[in-house]
Amino acid sequence: MKFRKGIGTITFLSLLCGTVEAEETQPNIILFLVDDMGWQDTSLPFYSHTTPLNERYHTPNMERLAEMGTKFTQAYASSVSSPSRCSLLTGVNASRHRVTNWTHKKDIPTDEEHPQLNMPQWNINGIQPQSGIANSFPATSFVQLLSQNGYTTIHCGKAHFGATDTPSANPQNYGFDINIAGHAAGGLASYLGQERFGHNVNGEPISGFAIPGMEEYWDKDIFITEALTQEALKALDKVIEKENPFFLYMSHYAVHIPIQADNRFLEKYLQQGLSYPEAAYATMVEGVDKSLGDIMHYLIDKGEIDNTIILFMSDNGGYSLQGRTPPFHTQNKPLRSGKGSAYEGGIREPMIIYWNGVTKPNTTIEESVIIEDFFPSILEMANIKDYNTIQNIDGISFIPLLKDKKTKNKRRSLIWNMPNNWISGNNREVGIGPTCTIRRGDYKLIYWYEDGTKELYNIRTDISESKNLAKTHPLKTKRLSKYLSEELRKYNAQRPSFKSTGELCPWPDEK
Repeated sequence: MKFRKGIGTITFLSLLCGTVEAEETQPNIILFLVDDMGWQDTSLPFYSHTTPLNERYHTPNMERLAEMGTKFTQAYASSVSSPSRCSLLTGVNASRHRVTNWTHKKDIPTDEEHPQLNMPQWNINGIQPQSGIANSFPATSFVQLLSQNGYTTIHCGKAHFGATDTPSANPQNYGFDINIAGHAAGGLASYLGQERFGHNVNGEPISGFAIPGMEEYWDKDIFITEALTQEALKALDKVIEKENPFFLYMSHYAVHIPIQADNRFLEKYLQQGLSYPEAAYATMVEGVDKSLGDIMHYLIDKGEIDNTIILFMSDNGGYSLQGRTPPFHTQNKPLRSGKGSAYEGGIREPMIIYWNGVTKPNTTIEESVIIEDFFPSILEMANIKDYNTIQNIDGISFIPLLKDKKTKNKRRSLIWNMPNNWISGNNREVGIGPTCTIRRGDYKLIYWYEDGTKELYNIRTDISESKNLAKTHPLKTKRLSKYLSEELRKYNAQRPSFKSTGELCPWPDEK
């Protein structure tokens, strides 16, 4: 294993003495982010026991990574993509950066009409590397800081943190040296090379969701997950022999809709008796797992596995709506609901970390973490200690958890704010709609902006959120309402307003 240039040094005295002492080395770092992957979309159990859904999927490389390192059973993100990705890059809670729904076209909100509420003017253009861009949040990304401190930075796959025609629609404007297929859109027109990933016979995009820059694979029998993995490995080939370390953001478009079968894996899932949509979805999951395995094998072959930190995460809960096989909102059991929901199915994610010499093999961490925690954690992993950002950082490093050090995590409040209407219709039963939420200790409070309804759950004893304790535990409900409201005010968070009066909805402690 070679030492990397950067903050780490080799002293002249140690060379004279015939020993080499690296004060602080800078490891390679890979952040492997899956789109819309649910907590249960894996054969690796993140629950206390194996479930029927764990038995459905085949993800041996996730199992292998967890055997090598540590899995987090209570890792959280926002319930939809852009808020999570903006928090990831900036270390800022979505309540503060105000990218609270998914972004796409510049200056055009994506909210669906709500019968009672008007949505606030949120930051529909995403995060940006500089100020002066309307409806956006200016912030320093951790990738910029990695680049400034000697890392070669690679973006591969989905970006979705800046709207079209804004600087951050191109990841190279946000600290990435290399951008492979990343742009403003949060979904994709097609997974299939035969369909040119969403381009017509003239090479023109059929929609804003056509994947750019993958012409080499057009008309070939290849899934985008495989093509992106091949491109990522090509990029690593160009940088891996350099003295400086690399950061790879392997950000897959899978397993986002449309649900399309990766035929390499389809037959075995059909033989399991799954419906075609569920079998196709399982192939998308397995394709992502194969990508993880291919990258791990590459690092082993290059002798870099011991010098590379691998972080695995999803950006929101598993999709459980139209396109899946009914009944909907059951695809993340025992968690309730799925993507877009304030319930656990919408926000709890599979998370794994391998860090040679730090993570202990086959271990589990049960303390809660949230996606903005990746910002300070990755910089700490890279031994970048003195840095300046133009934003306040809300994330807390999870490195002490990896090192078995005492933390304040058990007394920490995790906060979500979704003052938006993600999809149309009445979706209260599945937790989708304008809400704000707090998780503190074992308890979780959800507040509905439209009528002030509160739901209280003990997540430790009721992971399925089936028993609303708000009326039977009024003191706990009041206390969490106070904590939640104080945090949202501190973040200068937004609220919807009533169509009938134009007044802002009350905070939870005002109801």
